Amino acid sequence: MKRKIIHLSCLCIVILAISGGNVSALSRRGSRGSEVRAVQLALSELGYYDGAVDGVYGGRTYEAVKCYQSDAGLSADGIAGARTLSELGIKSSSDIRLLARVINGEARGESFEGQVAVGAVVLNRVKHPAFPDTLKEVVYQPGAFSAVDDGQINIKVTDSCIKAAEAALAGADPSGGAVYYYNPDTATCKWIKTRQVIKRIGNHLFCR
Repeated sequence: MKRKIIHLSCLCIVILAISGGNVSALSRRGSRGSEVRAVQLALSELGYYDGAVDGVYGGRTYEAVKCYQSDAGLSADGIAGARTLSELGIKSSSDIRLLARVINGEARGESFEGQVAVGAVVLNRVKHPAFPDTLKEVVYQPGAFSAVDDGQINIKVTDSCIKAAEAALAGADPSGGAVYYYNPDTATCKWIKTRQVIKRIGNHLFCR
């Protein structure tokens, strides 16, 4: 089996595996499903796995994961946990769910483009040095999103917002690289109105 490390900046596999709210973001021997298929596909692209991409986490997948983990400097336990998924460029179902909840709370009444743009702002903050480094930390940064403060992040998520989260995680950014947005008709914060506006989508202005 070839063992080679390839930078995966161009490999972004986004998994939508939502079934009755019971989704595992931790694949291990015996697991089945779309996340396992994504792991198999990624390892196949890297030359670690030459079996069927069938979504069944059997012995061959287990050994391929262990080999990849060893070469990548990870704990070689054969479990495709959060760190291994991240190194493979795989966005876990938990990322999709959290981002979809934010989009739903902040922009469920907006167009699909507007929903994707809101999701992109959240992800742009993760990459920006002025904000926390993880999606969860950005979302729950105190005062960052009104949907967190007023509890709307916990209401039922629409299909459109799930698809918008998928699109944003796959790299779509209608906001043009914005790290802020606001509704000029309802915003009361004077500071946000001083930010440079990049574009308007629906009811939101997107800013640097």
